[in-house]
Amino acid sequence: MNKDQKNEVIELLKSKFAQYNNFYITNTESLTVAQVNNLRRVCFDKNVEMKVAKNTLIKKALESLDAEKYSGVFDALNGVTALMFSDSPKEPALIISTFRKENKKTEKPELKAAFVGDEIYTGDAQLANLIKIKTKNELIGDVIGLLQSPAKRVIAALLEKGKKEEAGETVAPAAE
Repeated sequence: MNKDQKNEVIELLKSKFAQYNNFYITNTESLTVAQVNNLRRVCFDKNVEMKVAKNTLIKKALESLDAEKYSGVFDALNGVTALMFSDSPKEPALIISTFRKENKKTEKPELKAAFVGDEIYTGDAQLANLIKIKTKNELIGDVIGLLQSPAKRVIAALLEKGKKEEAGETVAPAAE
């Protein structure tokens, strides 16, 4: 790879890091070609971009954007590295978890680090925490549900009171 090609890869990576607020750094070493192709297909279906690049090029791209912001990620850049870019903070975690369950003979892909929002999660042990993260739409749904709950109770109480009053009015004239 010559210098121009390296610069091209760095620019591509910089654009991806700037485009997405969330990215995962994974280790896909020891996966077969068929498994990697399957992983790429699953990522594509879930709107997650998967890129494989050299660690030094990834580091240079991150340093050129904001070395201080991404400094916690640099220790994870070793061995075989595959990047997963996503708009959803938890979709790559779900893909990794599901892929492992389907391929019980492997613990790969292994999570080396994840940059979600402005938080850095390091180590494979963080995968369970990343799966539990709520997306923006899930949080909005929770808030709407909480806001609707008191209104629904008031409406239900009013409807119940209305039913009781109707029942009371029909019984009263019949008694006379």
